[in-house]
Amino acid sequence: MRQNFIGMVISTAMDKTVRVRVPKRVMNRHVQKEILVHKNYMAHDEFEKCNLGDVVRIEHCRKLSRHKSFAVAEIIKAARTWTDPDTGIVHL
Repeated sequence: MRQNFIGMVISTAMDKTVRVRVPKRVMNRHVQKEILVHKNYMAHDEFEKCNLGDVVRIEHCRKLSRHKSFAVAEIIKAARTWTDPDTGIVHL
């Protein structure tokens, strides 16, 4: 069975690659309190459909480059964006 993670796209600056932040809850062993930690993964986005802020599911695949061994399996929730009509800039 392949590893699957759900996270948010935090960067789309590279060609056919997105950076995904995956949160994880961990128990602090001294205070016995849950804390939220995260890890960033680089994932392959073949058709460059992902945008900044999208919630995606990434799936483990063969190693595609030095840092990239995950691929975007599906876009779960698209980010809410709007375009400024005066300047044409896309905002989250």
